[in-house]
Amino acid sequence: MVGTMTLAILVYAAAMTAANLSVAAFGPAISPVNAFILIGLDLALRDWLHVRLRAWQMLALIVSTGAMTYGLNPSAGKIAVASAVAFTAAAMVDWAAFTRMSGSWTRRANGSNVAGAAIDSLVFPTLAFGVLLPQIVALQFVAKVAGGALWTWALSRSGRRSTD
Repeated sequence: MVGTMTLAILVYAAAMTAANLSVAAFGPAISPVNAFILIGLDLALRDWLHVRLRAWQMLALIVSTGAMTYGLNPSAGKIAVASAVAFTAAAMVDWAAFTRMSGSWTRRANGSNVAGAAIDSLVFPTLAFGVLLPQIVALQFVAKVAGGALWTWALSRSGRRSTD
């Protein structure tokens, strides 16, 4: 039977891959939907994993999932590269913010989600579509923060988070 930690890692990687494939298929219009559902999930799961993995394990997960994003979706070209770069940069910023913040897990997760969402929302569409798309950046940011808050709430309610 798959453990909770393994399941969280697999869902984390699957959410990124699904987001990339849908953007490759439907273009920038799907980005806000992905941002709320899939990237919000990714942000919350990343923070859930932060308190369960050692620093080197979290770094390895971030880097390997970024590489896997490209490896599983090379036919999407710029989308795959943009996703790997944005995903890795946002994960590193989110991780740094989460580890430096104090307070409850929920406070730290939501605060770090804002930082990660800002980086990802700016980097991904700009690299993927070759131009700054302010409306897409803004919609993605709001959707990622809202989705991250919803998923953070769901994880905290599940009783499976660290109590710090």
